[in-house]
Amino acid sequence: MLPHKQLQTSFLRITTKESELNMSSAFTKSTARNIFYGGAVFFFLLFLALTFDTVSTLPKRDNSANMTESVVRGKHIWETRNCIGCHTLLGEGAYFAPELGNVYARRGPEFIKAWIKMQPTGAPGRRQMPNFHLNDKELDDITAFLKYTGEIDTNKWPPNIEG
Repeated sequence: MLPHKQLQTSFLRITTKESELNMSSAFTKSTARNIFYGGAVFFFLLFLALTFDTVSTLPKRDNSANMTESVVRGKHIWETRNCIGCHTLLGEGAYFAPELGNVYARRGPEFIKAWIKMQPTGAPGRRQMPNFHLNDKELDDITAFLKYTGEIDTNKWPPNIEG
């Protein structure tokens, strides 16, 4: 081996050993334990703060004051007809059909009822919603449910009116 290569190799070994010594003396088990416990306490306190914020904010945003029997029956229709299997509601559900969280504000009650009644449209190349053969009372109930969900304060979600 050439003398300058030997010198370079020796220097690298010495530098590596010095940094290992500095690293091991600066980062002890005690330091690691303090970082772990400090981080655990920090994130536990952060979790408590976020929980408190959520618990104090949600009652201001819910729409429970407007819950009626018609809304409850509409939710039952929503669930038994598996509407969430195709539609999303407030961001939850499938993405096969449109978001319905703000459909009441976008289209209004009469459009919703007429749309549900006339399904399937038979338009070629379009996804088709089945006809559930809902009577007028059931249509009123599902419309009341969609109105109720549209009035929940979702912090401006979805970001655009078309869902």
